[in-house]
Amino acid sequence: MITFIFSLVALVLGFLLYGTFVERVFGIDANAATPATTKTDGVDFVPMKPWRIFLIQFLNIAGLGPIFGAIMGIFYGPAAFLWIVLGTIFAGGVHDYLSGMMSIRKGGLSLPNIVGNELGKGIKLFIRLLSLVLLVLLTTTFLSGPATLLQGLAPLGTITHKTHLVPIIWVLIIFAYYSLATVLPVDKLIGRFYPIFGAILLFMGLGIMVVMLGWHSSEMPELIDGLHNRQTNGLPLFPMMFVSIACGAISGFHGTQSPLMARCMTNERQGRWIFYGAMVAEGILALIWAAAAGTMFADPEHGLYGIDGLQAFAVAHPGENIAALVVDRVSRSWLGTIGGILAIIGVIAAPITSGDTALRSARLIVADFLHLDQRPVRNRMMIALPLFACVFGMVFVDFNVVWRYFAWTNQTLAVFALWAGTIFLYKNAQTTKTYPYAYLIALIPALFMTMVSVSYIFIAPEGFRFAAAGLSWLAYTIAGVVTIALLMLFTRWKRG
Repeated sequence: MITFIFSLVALVLGFLLYGTFVERVFGIDANAATPATTKTDGVDFVPMKPWRIFLIQFLNIAGLGPIFGAIMGIFYGPAAFLWIVLGTIFAGGVHDYLSGMMSIRKGGLSLPNIVGNELGKGIKLFIRLLSLVLLVLLTTTFLSGPATLLQGLAPLGTITHKTHLVPIIWVLIIFAYYSLATVLPVDKLIGRFYPIFGAILLFMGLGIMVVMLGWHSSEMPELIDGLHNRQTNGLPLFPMMFVSIACGAISGFHGTQSPLMARCMTNERQGRWIFYGAMVAEGILALIWAAAAGTMFADPEHGLYGIDGLQAFAVAHPGENIAALVVDRVSRSWLGTIGGILAIIGVIAAPITSGDTALRSARLIVADFLHLDQRPVRNRMMIALPLFACVFGMVFVDFNVVWRYFAWTNQTLAVFALWAGTIFLYKNAQTTKTYPYAYLIALIPALFMTMVSVSYIFIAPEGFRFAAAGLSWLAYTIAGVVTIALLMLFTRWKRG
């Protein structure tokens, strides 16, 4: 309980103190016109009230990541709490804030164009492709995950594909909704209903926290239990945990979502609350679900408690979506039948409403590349239909495999966004003659996430499997060399 409370307090203080510092370093201009007012088109550039934008941003970024990712991350032990807190404050909050504010400064540009403007045309093309791959993978995971939870509430048709079941009817229902949300103007569906879903998700997370603190606090994992790796699959804590807890600490996907809301803001002052604040709210949600998963499962007969009980639960359900099962078990056990159903609905709404905005972001990225006006519905459908086909085909791939590829792609995109933020802040400091070392707030997390992303390629089962061959040290060496090389390139560019 002590670890959880201190972590919660640290996240709030991080928003109040470090978030304010980041805002000051960036240098907002409260009198500057925003794209929402200069490019109003009734489709994507639509002025909205700040509280509404905050709830939409929170719901957009709080998909399965802070829930499923946090649950999968706590398998590695209490070290997950540290990463959620430090990652949210010093990496994720900075990443989301810079992605949104750079978009405002650049007329509402999407992430690939923002990154490309700072890192070059070649990188812009690569980030376009990487972003589209990420958004397709994310939509797939955010389609099959809630479909599995809905199947538990109201079983409908399923089909077997490669040893796992796909709740096909729910997939089709959610997919039909995605189609509408992707092409309709942002204020018609997203702007009206997402604030409600965002409030429900926050309320249900708080409900889980109250029950956990009131009746199960003595069973919660603590940092004094040790920061050693508790995962039983033989994979090292670094970098695996830092990729598993994707959206709960830092997420490249957020960088694709921030421009959506940047196109609706009417004042730069709103940025800290909407971008940095939504990331902190997501960190709190991730903290709650990590603690709940690490607390819920106990098997006194076999002497298993906390994380050990969670490991035993996973072993007893091989080949299944463990994170979805954990959400279902925690919600029903702690909140009762009705409360559990409401909590599950809240958890279901989060990924669904992130999946559709992921497709919306993908549509806008392609539209920016093709310079295709998005006011005609025909132009929107022209881009959306091929994206729909890609997502629907990916649904039939094993969820756990898709999640791991999504998680790595997600963190890799965050690396490029942070490097772009580093360049932007350095050039901005040279222009304004203020905060000459402002770029460090982006450079330090950029270096760390570079190390994480590169080492993952060589260690993970989906990569070169160095860990299985006992060569983790070589993976770390390669990642270290790449990270140092990028730092040297940046230093050389800065001096030049």
